[in-house]
Amino acid sequence: MSEKKRRAGPAAAGAASSSKKPRAAASYAESLRSKLRPDASILTSLRALASACAAASSKSKAAGKDPADQDPAADYIVVADQDSTSVTSRINRLVLAAARSILSGRGFSFAVPSRASSNQVYLPDLDRIVLLRRESARPFTNVATARKATVTARVLSLVHAVLRRGIHVTKRDLFYTDVKLFGDQSQSDAVLDDVSCMLGCTRSSLHVVASEKGVVVGRLIFADDGDQIDCTRMGVGGKAIPPNIDRVSGIESDALFILLVEKDAAFMRLAEDRFYNRFPCIILTAKGQPDVATRLFLRRLKVELKLPVLALVDSDPYGLKILSVYMCGSKNMSYDSANLTTPDIKWLGVRPSDLDKYRVPEQCRLPMTDHDIKVGKELLEEDFVKQNEGWVKELETMLRTRQKAEIQALSSFGFQYLTEVYLPLKLQQQDWI
Repeated sequence: MSEKKRRAGPAAAGAASSSKKPRAAASYAESLRSKLRPDASILTSLRALASACAAASSKSKAAGKDPADQDPAADYIVVADQDSTSVTSRINRLVLAAARSILSGRGFSFAVPSRASSNQVYLPDLDRIVLLRRESARPFTNVATARKATVTARVLSLVHAVLRRGIHVTKRDLFYTDVKLFGDQSQSDAVLDDVSCMLGCTRSSLHVVASEKGVVVGRLIFADDGDQIDCTRMGVGGKAIPPNIDRVSGIESDALFILLVEKDAAFMRLAEDRFYNRFPCIILTAKGQPDVATRLFLRRLKVELKLPVLALVDSDPYGLKILSVYMCGSKNMSYDSANLTTPDIKWLGVRPSDLDKYRVPEQCRLPMTDHDIKVGKELLEEDFVKQNEGWVKELETMLRTRQKAEIQALSSFGFQYLTEVYLPLKLQQQDWI
């Protein structure tokens, strides 16, 4: 053997060994297909799950344990949907009080619920984040708060005008009515949330909505402002979730569960493969960080249809943060968490333990950054995570291996592996936490 061949030998052997690993993973992935039982058997288990969920919902309702029920004596804020007349009357009372204060020579001031981070807490009994009843004054006569008081008065005026006309506008529309005063949309958005707290109503009651973001597809029929929508006929893109959920009515479905998906790419794969026909379900996504309309819509489906909700998110700290927002709310809108949260969502995948269980190739796994690790450790300290032993174990696995993966990592075994093997096997094994 020549010197050149002898030197190449170990390297060539290493390359051959490396190439065997992807082939072995692909072979194992294909072997999982043979473990799938007939669809009829999996559907039987799903029907049992749906029945159990409906029974639990009915029992909870009979016991009066609706998390949106308001307790006037509670030390936290619970806002509620209100009609235009009620909200308008509340604004009128605020303005009259300000006018009397000005005429008496004291200037005017607003009592605004404090939405500081320290005032937003997780309550285990409710399993959601709430806003405590603490107020701070916002006087116009104080240099530090004069501008904020002016913005608050302007937002109240704009909301009053919108309600009087009986129309809906977007947050962006609101910002452009007085760009010089607001300066930045984040300013008008923040004060809009303050106004909701002050009036004790949901943001949708103010007739100010966010732009359409979320989409839904699958075994669902509903009326959107009187127009009948069949979500099995919406194609790959799905039906945009209406920004004004009040216009949704007549919800009907023969689905066995709701599949909540983090990303648009996975949603498109599920929609194109008509996954909802093989396993009757409703599939929806907010295309990343959940918006208010999608969170409201999910809760509405859960409450009215009494179906279990299974979640499919990336195996990384941000996937879990997104899931936690759906489940127990966000601090930004803690005042409305009773109407926006769906507490009993089951984490179906992709979980950190799945990476080894399904032998996801190393080249499809991503190393966690220092920031990822920081966020993961912070999640482990959250009270709502500590409540769930399964979440703790999965997060610890993620931090120990320092690996993360997207849902699309499953495409390394084939573009339709997600819908043809991974999800069916998950449903068959009832592998969720």
